[in-house]
This record gives sequence, C-alpha cells and structure tokens, in this order.
Amino acid sequence: MPGRLVLSLNNSVLGEFDLDRERIHIGRKPENDIQVDNLAVSGQHAAIITILNDSFLEDLDSTNGTFVNGKLIKKHALKHGDVITVGKHELKYLNDEATSDSGDFEKTMIIRPGMASHAAAAAKVEATAPAPATTATSAGGTKEMPLGKVQVLNGRMAGKEMTLTKALVTLGSPGVQVAVITRRPQGYFITHVEGKHPVVNGESIGGQARQLKDNDVIELAGVKMEFFVIT
Repeated sequence: MPGRLVLSLNNSVLGEFDLDRERIHIGRKPENDIQVDNLAVSGQHAAIITILNDSFLEDLDSTNGTFVNGKLIKKHALKHGDVITVGKHELKYLNDEATSDSGDFEKTMIIRPGMASHAAAAAKVEATAPAPATTATSAGGTKEMPLGKVQVLNGRMAGKEMTLTKALVTLGSPGVQVAVITRRPQGYFITHVEGKHPVVNGESIGGQARQLKDNDVIELAGVKMEFFVIT
C-alpha cells in the first residue's frame, strides 16, 4: 500500500494526505495537491512520485529548498518516519511497507549523467522487491508471467538488450529526463518521473502510467528503445 503524509505546523496537525496517485505536487499555489500557504514555500515547491510501495521526493527548484530530516535534498527516496520540511511546515512520511533502503534515488538510473545523449548506456540497474512471477488464470490456476525486454535502437549502444526481470527499473538521465518501467500482474507500465514526459510511438504519455505493448518504441533522454514481450 502507498504511504501518506501528515502535514503539521508547530506540532499542530493540519491534515493527512494519502499518496494514492503516481505524482503529487506540494506548494503554495491552490492548484497543488497539497497546498502549504506560507510565503517561504514556492508556488510549486516539490513533487512526490509513488511507484508500487515506494515514494520519491523531488525538489522543484524551490527558492528556499526542501529538507528531509534536516538535510537539504534535491531528490530523496522516502523511508518510513522521514520528516520533510518546506518553509516552516513539516510533512511526516508514514509507510511501513516501503521497500526503499537508500536516500539516493539517482542510484537507480541506468543512463549515467554526463554521457552523450545519444550514447545510451548503462552499466547499472537497481530495483525494488522482485516482481510476482505468476498471475492467475481464468481457471483459477497460475501461469508464468511473460517477461519483457527493451532493445536500444540508436547511438553507439544500438542493439544492446536488457531483460526487465525486476519490479521497477528506472531509465533516463538524472536532471534531464527520467521514467520508470514497472512490472505488474497486468503487464509492464511506463511512468514519467522527471523532465519532459517520455514519448511512446511518437506520442507523449503525459502524467499517467501507460501500459507497454509488444514493439512499442520508447524515446527517452535522446535514446530510442523498442519494447518486446518474450514469449
């Protein structure tokens, strides 16, 4: 289950907010999902991206910064009990089912920052808990869940393949454009995290998760990748 945030000021609780959507904005303006009416808070101050049981906090270039447990952050993988500070307000993150065990959300990126945008590359893939290996059939039994893979189509890494065996794989270039592919019982889904929205088959996916289909072409951080289902 996703977590929730408890908003408080001077130890007085002002409200609780369930992180039941994949992207939630925090800021002073009323159009934010969590409005914090304080001049020390930027109009759009920070965002929280929730994937499966984990939530990631990102500062949106706020004027006064975003702090977690007293430390200034740009990006942070939230852990149960973390206290987010924006202006004079605090938001306590509660989720004892979170699997994140690292404060460095960028460790999951597979295209390293500083590399040429068309050179896809990637040496490192990290993920959350393993995805379910089976899914129910109509007869009430189980069958193995099909695996997916992506193949790089352009740049000097063209032809490189990666099998998507993990529950969550993060793709992109930190500070430029980032998305995640999650493996769920219904299939594979791609979700925007940072920068411009990813493009699938020439169309932006927008702010919602999009289910991937066989032979879909993903464009992300200057790299084109084709998604396949392994039968």
